[in-house]
Amino acid sequence: MSDRPHFFDDLAGIAGGAFAAFAGLREEAEALVRAQIDEALRRLDLVRHEELDAVQELAANAHAAAAAAAQEIQALRAEIAALRASPPPSPD
Repeated sequence: MSDRPHFFDDLAGIAGGAFAAFAGLREEAEALVRAQIDEALRRLDLVRHEELDAVQELAANAHAAAAAAAQEIQALRAEIAALRASPPPSPD
């Protein structure tokens, strides 16, 4: 009868080791699948969401800079037109 508790302790130890081994296998399988998906995405020449966000931000900044430059050009053209329309200063 004294062998029975020892048997269950051994069985629990084996089960715990098996669960640890399965957890390690699961992590390794997840890493392998993740690597294969990354490779497939690279071959498909797809873009990651972070890269797309960065390019969209760059495009928005460039668009804002172009709009500001267009306004400045328009103001300079108006100033040039006003200078051309005014009579030349008379020499005293």
